[in-house]
Formats: sequence, C-alpha cells, structure tokens
Amino acid sequence: MNPLKIAILSRGPRLYSTKRLKEAAIARGHKVKVLDTLKFGIYLRQGEPDLTFRGKPLSLYDAVVPRIGSSITFYGAAVVRQFEQMGAFCLNTADSIMASRDKLASMQALSRHDVGIAETAFVRDQSDILGAINEMGGAPVIIKLLSGTQGVGVILAESNKVAEAIIETLSSVKQNVLVQKFVSESKGRDIRAFVVGDKVVAAMRRSAVGQEFRSNVHRGGTTQAVELDEEYERTAIRAARILNLKVAGVDMLEGKDGPVIMEVNSSPGLEGIEGATGVDVAGEIIKFLENQIRFGNFDARERLSLAAGYAITEFNVEPLSPISGKTIENSGLRERDIVILRITRGGEHIANPRKEREILAGDSLLCYGNQVTLSSYLPAQLKRKRRKKKKTPAAKPQEKGLDQ
Repeated sequence: MNPLKIAILSRGPRLYSTKRLKEAAIARGHKVKVLDTLKFGIYLRQGEPDLTFRGKPLSLYDAVVPRIGSSITFYGAAVVRQFEQMGAFCLNTADSIMASRDKLASMQALSRHDVGIAETAFVRDQSDILGAINEMGGAPVIIKLLSGTQGVGVILAESNKVAEAIIETLSSVKQNVLVQKFVSESKGRDIRAFVVGDKVVAAMRRSAVGQEFRSNVHRGGTTQAVELDEEYERTAIRAARILNLKVAGVDMLEGKDGPVIMEVNSSPGLEGIEGATGVDVAGEIIKFLENQIRFGNFDARERLSLAAGYAITEFNVEPLSPISGKTIENSGLRERDIVILRITRGGEHIANPRKEREILAGDSLLCYGNQVTLSSYLPAQLKRKRRKKKKTPAAKPQEKGLDQ
C-alpha cells in the first residue's frame, strides 16, 4: 500500500514502546512523527474541527497511534477525539481509552457479559465498608485506587480490620477505591495477553519476587512466554472487544474456575512482552493499522441507527418463536426488512450468516432493520436475572465489635 503518514502521540520519544512503534512503521515504509500530546491546541469551529501543534497549524495525518499516560488521560483523550473528528484513523478511540482508564467503569462494562472478572465492590458510605468486604467472603481483599497504574495504589489487606482502616483513611483524603476479591490461588502471578484486533499476538506470565503480591514488571516482577489455552485467549479478545479497544493488554489471574480479568490496559507497554516472547508486537500493531486504515473508526450501532425508522438490536430466539428451526431464507425476516448481521451460538460468533443457515432456539441474533418490525421479535419486558443471595460470613473472633 502507499506510505501512510502516522502520528504517535507520546510524551516520551525515547521510551521503548514509542521507539519500537516508530521503528516498525518506518521499516514498513511509512512516514512517522512522535508528537507530544500536551503540545496540541484544540480548536472548535462550525464544521471545521482543528488542531495546532506548538502553536502552528497541523498537517493532515492518515493514522494516529495514541500512547496516552494515565496522568494526562483527560487531555490526551480530547486530542485523540479531535483527530477522530478531523477524519484520521485512531488505533484506539478516545471513548475506548477513557472507558479502559476508569477502573470502575471498565469493570461495570465487563460485568454484564459472561466473562470471568474479579468480584468488585465500590462504596462511599463508611458504614457499608465491612458489608462489602463480607459480601465477597471477607479478607484478604485487594484495595485499589481508581487512579492507580503499574501496581501503584494496589494494597493487599489481610484482615477485615486492616481493610476497613485503609479504606477509611483513603476516603478521608478524597481517594476513590475499589475492593476486589483476592484470588489466592494466583497470588503473585498473572497473565498479560496482548490483543491486536481480533487475536492475541503474544502472552506472558508475570511473577512477583519475594513476598510481593504485585507481579508488575515495574515492581521487579519476572516474565516468561506462555501459550494461552482457548478459554484464556477468548476471554482476552472478548474483554478488548467489549471496551472497543483495537490494541489492549488484558491482565488475567489464573483462578480455579478459569481466567479472572483484573484490568484492561489501552496503552500496554511493549518492552516486557517483546522481551519475554520474542514477538515483534510493534510490527503486528503497524500491520493491523495498515489493514484497518481504509475502514476507519466505525461504530455500527451509531451509524446504522441514523436512518429514520431503522435500528440495530440483539435478541434471543425463544423455543416457540416462529423463526426457530427455519433457515434464514425461509424465516421471512428479509421480506420484513430485517437483516441478520451475526448469530451467536454458545461461544461461537457466526458473522454475515448465509441464507441456508438454520436459526435455532437459544441463538442470539444481531439484526438491523425496520424498528417497528424488529420490536415484534423483542420480549414485551426484558427478563432480569434474579440475584442470588449470598450468605454473609460470620465475623471472625478478632473482629467482633466492628459495626455490622
């Protein structure tokens, strides 16, 4: 393809990840510049969004690779969003960066899907702290600052009293915290899966040293390449897809029942993963960018719903549905102005299914079509899953006297 003009948004041109991405892009014949994210000016005019760099007009770029540090998330996302408005392809969108950077929001988004996540609680009232800890089986628990990164602001509380004291202290200085269930069988190690597009291009196991329970490389953790089994690979890809990230580092614990997602990173570092696996991850990112550049950042639900009277929705096929057991061709959906975009059957996604494909009870259909017609296939009222009541464990002897 023709050479692309690529901007890498980074405050550190000498950082390993930034240098590797630049080298990989140049090696594939593209023109690359590393631009300091904080040196941009954002200008909003009717029909003419614009950017300046160091006070001067910015030339046009085909693609943008954001390397946005956590300390400048808000401004960095605003710059990425402005590039999007100006028609540049952004490897990760501003909204996806914001969603992944907010630990609470990202866990909320993941929680409605059938993927393994660390059981998490977020409370503000101090009287609710102990109840939240007991709700997940009591201490030990992990306490996380919402704004922490690279293992900073992650604390292991060995007892309910310690956890309660830590949360009260952090709350008193206006720090928002999450409480997460401690996965004891994975203490001191985790899996980092590096997702590019719809595949895991490399994975490593990170192990903490000594008594340290945080396995981050920045905290002295060691790394080794690992071949992921299908469940872990599928979980990593799905987590990235849920948060709409084209490039992501998905951190998972090895729980007794399978993968447990701890965090999804929108600007994962390349040094640890390339060093551990020998994979040219930077090259994989640039190749993916090349393949995607002509498609742009496309939100199907937003774009397809713009036609008046049309919508995109997903619904489950009930056993007594008139389309259950019929092929797509014989279901009558197309005649009623409905197109099936995807069938989800178990863990399998069948995109753009052929007309001979049979529709089965239990299938989930992602459809686009006439809103009135589509509504006839939707349940009158969404069924809500009943929440199973958990038994709150009795306080341990040394904890008696704490407010319940």
